[in-house]
Amino acid sequence: MEQMRRWKPRTGTYVLLLICLLYLLQYSDRVNISTAASAISHDLHLSNTQLGFAFSAFAYPYAIVQLFGGWLADRFGPRRVLTLFGLIVALASMLTAFANGLVMLAAFRFLLGLGEAPSLATATSAMSRWLPAGRRGFAQGVTHACSRLGNALTPPLVALLISLWSWRAAFVFAGLAGIVWVAVWHGYFRDEPSGHRGVSPEELASLPERADEHRPQIPVRKLLRRILPLTIVDFCYAWTLWVYLTWLPSFFLHSYHLKLSDSALYTAGVFVAGIFGDTLGGVLSDRIYQRTGDLQKARRNVIVTGLAGSLVFLAPVLLVKDLTIVSASLCLAFFSMELVIAPLWAVPMDIAPRYAGTASSFMNIGFGLAGILSPLTFGYVLDLTGDWHLPFAFSIALLVVGIVVSFWMRPDRAFSDSEVIVTERAAAP
Repeated sequence: MEQMRRWKPRTGTYVLLLICLLYLLQYSDRVNISTAASAISHDLHLSNTQLGFAFSAFAYPYAIVQLFGGWLADRFGPRRVLTLFGLIVALASMLTAFANGLVMLAAFRFLLGLGEAPSLATATSAMSRWLPAGRRGFAQGVTHACSRLGNALTPPLVALLISLWSWRAAFVFAGLAGIVWVAVWHGYFRDEPSGHRGVSPEELASLPERADEHRPQIPVRKLLRRILPLTIVDFCYAWTLWVYLTWLPSFFLHSYHLKLSDSALYTAGVFVAGIFGDTLGGVLSDRIYQRTGDLQKARRNVIVTGLAGSLVFLAPVLLVKDLTIVSASLCLAFFSMELVIAPLWAVPMDIAPRYAGTASSFMNIGFGLAGILSPLTFGYVLDLTGDWHLPFAFSIALLVVGIVVSFWMRPDRAFSDSEVIVTERAAAP
């Protein structure tokens, strides 16, 4: 009992909590527009194809900035990068409330994508500094679980704000929340654990050693080649994720003629399933690694299982029209798909912990490219056929591709270049 009273969370735990809140807020930003889509399209007189273009405007800068977003974190540190780009995110969210047409709406979503582009890679760089290797899968799982929590909480909240005021109020609230997070992050976080006054010698000893103190020269071409299979798998995973993030509320609203509040609840239920998938994927991956010491089994096997499960459970969405069966299938498909994300994001840290930000950003280019193509394709197919179920066929096909390419990932082989050989082993728990 005495020991329980004296227990105090490590500083790294608070850092992880801040990153969890970042994921929650930024994934709320990605789904708030989809919940408000019907009100926005009515107010601004947009077709489904135009709405899909506005959705995809986020991903153009997101994909491009991925090329150097993680490099910024490795070069200048997560503290400054997330402070600057976090302010851009908050500004873009607030400006969206003042959009009066397609051009302005797309422009502000473009600015939001620019602001959010370095976030996940930069957060991964921060976690590689602040967490031991044996907790990487768990950390990626819990942070992405918080992103799904943001996805789940946002639709009912946005529906409530629309009923009380208008869709514009949702974006004002999002911007204010972002400003608060930036202030706390900048005040608390430090790029190096050794520079934080709250870190004990015991905690510091458990963290990965930094190879050197100077800013490293990053071997871009070699690293890009090593990460390419991850980029392809991330693209295949993200294609379906963007369908969920951008079109799912409208899918329930229009395909089944539900009220906005009901479609928001169905959407939230699907995202809640993702919370459990994210957490379980990270825990399973770390457990397998701790038991076998084999990163290939710990990462790849969980990724393949998740993609395959999502493929199986998406099939009824194409074949069945019953709302109960389709919503249950979407929940199970999303749960399975989210098993993937924690081990997938752990792989760049496994391969190149010294360049974790850059490696993660190279992988996340796939997410950005999918974000450009997936929402736009869904909207175009919908306008062309009027069938809300047919676009899921593209998701199923790409999940097959992701499963095949997963076997080219090699997290068990640490990245090396002519100047440095990076190796790291997890400490025994």
